[in-house]
Amino acid sequence: MIEFRGIWKSFGDKVVLKGVDLTVHSGQIMFIIGASGAGKSVLVKHLVGLLKPDRGRVLLDGVDITDYSEQDYYPVRKRCAMVFQNATLFDAMTLLDNVALPIRKHRKLSMERARVLAQEKLALVGMAEWASSHPADFGDGMRKKVAIARALTLDPEYIIFDEPTTGVDPLSARIVDQVIVDLSRDIGTTAIVISHDLRSIMSIADRIAFLYQGSFRLDGSRQDFAHSRDPIVRQFIDGQADGPMEV
Repeated sequence: MIEFRGIWKSFGDKVVLKGVDLTVHSGQIMFIIGASGAGKSVLVKHLVGLLKPDRGRVLLDGVDITDYSEQDYYPVRKRCAMVFQNATLFDAMTLLDNVALPIRKHRKLSMERARVLAQEKLALVGMAEWASSHPADFGDGMRKKVAIARALTLDPEYIIFDEPTTGVDPLSARIVDQVIVDLSRDIGTTAIVISHDLRSIMSIADRIAFLYQGSFRLDGSRQDFAHSRDPIVRQFIDGQADGPMEV
């Protein structure tokens, strides 16, 4: 379980988070949504030590990790992997070797053994048959699947997906959605998904937290979100240019 308790974060004069509280339960597919610049990625970066809160605490399975040192965060980052918006694969390396690289680095295994384990991770995301290909041979959606396989190499309990369907075609986006569902269902991975892709949100989310002006406007199920009469939430759902929402 992940807990954000009363998180405040500012950058200069701009207050981004205003006492945010959020609990993510194990096994959930949790979507954190909101307009661009709302602070979605800012919040989750506190979990892996990329940012420190001005006030508030972050707990991982009941342990307060807020004041951890950089070294203390190493095991946290193994448990909480992050898949960034850009796949950041090495073009000169095969898909297999891209996934094998962190295995060799962190587990100190031979190349042969690392490749065996990397092949298993590629299989989890449906990319095993293209292991000997290179990233340039594929579109953004397929490369993101490989990035997810790479994130799985250390067997994390939690995976943070930062805008996983942004910049990909609709078919690739749905494939990425299905990978997230399969990981949750088949191996029990807890997913935190940063997104404003309404189709993803309404298709696979177990729970949705809508961040607006530094705090959560809504925290509930897909049904709660779809049936909300809050004018701010409705404007976001309907994609209307006119309304009370300030961006």
